[in-house]
Parts: sequence; C-alpha cells; structure tokens
Amino acid sequence: MLLKVLGTAAGGGVPQWNCACRECAGARTHPRRRRRHAALAVQVAEGRWYLVNATPDIGEQIEDCPELHPGPGHRRTPVAGVVLTDAELDHTLGIARLREAEQLEVIATAAVREALRGRRQLDSLLAPYTELSWRDLPTEGLAQPLAAGSAVHISAVPLSAKRPRYAATDPAGADAPGDWVTALRLTDRATGRTAVYAPALGTWPQALEEAVAEADCVIVDGTFWDDDEPRRANFSTRGATAMGHLPIDGPNGTARRLASLPARRLYTHLNNTNPLIDPAAPQHKTLARLGIEVAADGMEIVL
Repeated sequence: MLLKVLGTAAGGGVPQWNCACRECAGARTHPRRRRRHAALAVQVAEGRWYLVNATPDIGEQIEDCPELHPGPGHRRTPVAGVVLTDAELDHTLGIARLREAEQLEVIATAAVREALRGRRQLDSLLAPYTELSWRDLPTEGLAQPLAAGSAVHISAVPLSAKRPRYAATDPAGADAPGDWVTALRLTDRATGRTAVYAPALGTWPQALEEAVAEADCVIVDGTFWDDDEPRRANFSTRGATAMGHLPIDGPNGTARRLASLPARRLYTHLNNTNPLIDPAAPQHKTLARLGIEVAADGMEIVL
C-alpha cells in the first residue's frame, strides 16, 4: 500500500491568509514551513488513486504530486474518487474544484453525505458540471475494497458527533451520532499491512484504541500542542478538547497514547498556532524521544 501525504495543516493552512502570528510570518519567510490543508492520497492500483478529503488546496496538491497528474489521454486522470472523514469545509470544499471530472465518486458516512447533499446542496450545485456518485463508507467490521478488485480495503472507525458549524442544527444524521467524524482504517489484503488515518480527533473511543493497536502506521490529529493553546493564542475562549481536538501534550494528550504503540506514528492537521510548525521548536525533540514524527507535505509512506 502506498500513501502520499498531500497536506498537513489545519483550517486556514500555514500561512493563513489573514494571520500575522509568529508561525505564519515564519512560513512566509521560509517557504519550506508552508503547509497545505490535511489530505492523503491512497493508491488502489497502478495509475489509480483515491483522495482522502478534498481540501481548498486540492488543485495545487494534485499538481505537487506527479502520480496524480493526468495523462496519457487529454482528460484521463488517475484520481478515481474522494473519501471523506467528516463534513468540515476544510475537507470538502475541494469537491467543487474537481467539477471538470465526467463523474466523481464520493465515499462518506450517511451523516456526512446528507449534510453535503441537503444543507449545502452539493449535488444541485455541481449538476451543471459533473455527476457525483455517492457510496457509503463502511463501518469497522464491514470493510470493503476501496475500488473494485483492489487489495486495499477501507472501513470507518466512528469517533464523535462533532458537526460543522453550518450543520449545527441540521436534523440529518441525528440517528448516527458517531458518524460525523471518523477515522479511516486502510488495510492491504495482499501484505496484511494496515494504516489508520484520523485527522480530526476529539475523542479516543475503544474502537480507535483497538484499531491503532493493530496498525502498522498511525496518522492522527495534531492540531494543538496543548489544551490551552487556543486561549493562549487569543482566538478562542475554549480549550483544544472543547473545540473537538485532543491536544498532543498534557495528561490527556495523545502523545502518551501513541508512545506505547509499535506502529509508525505521525501527527498531521497542525494549526498555525502549533509550535511544531517551526522545525527548530523544542517540541520536536520531545516527540522524537517518544519515537513520534510530524508528517510533512509530500511525504510518501509505503506499507
């Protein structure tokens, strides 16, 4: 199984267009610190890939990844479809940027699908341009091939009922409280290797504990370094956990959970306030002592 990391930033990217904080200013001065919105590409066959989340940066992310370039036909693309981990704008706005496709398959849970088709009327919006073909994202225990005939199987690990702001009062998905935010479990049946991808992580349920314990690679939410970061940065009165993101450090931090795993462990979805944006920040050494990495845009992971 081959994974390509297309982006590793939280909402707004790094730098964020309207932010002059230390990390964003540093990214403008040092382009290597720039990070695009968190997304992944999964190879299901030679010349065929699925995108995990479609971000506002999707056009640039495709251009930065030669494996996703079109050809040899004028309109032949290796991008077969999109898998969604949630319905947040940062993970779904890119679907509209793919409207030149003749047809686009979107794999999502029922709650996410109904939010996009109902509240945002995505089908109606894109109907004059392309046809969206929807497929259910199977839950854990009901894994399905990501593409017909592919050895890569996919399933969702329900995480939380955190809805995007635009769907806060939407009745859709009310009967599936854990299906608004999910982790993905990707298994290569040919090699037996497994990856877990959870770019948004507000809770750590038992199902996730079991999934990461069996995984060979775990890529999880690293939005905030500690719980007080949003308040310290003066953009929220709530802490990280209250905003739906478990922090990395602290008594309830995810680093403690990841440290005991035998898998390769990486953080993604970094907010522009996270000190890990700076490659010289001492927090990198803290993670390195635990054997934990910070994912980088363009990184390739072979399982």
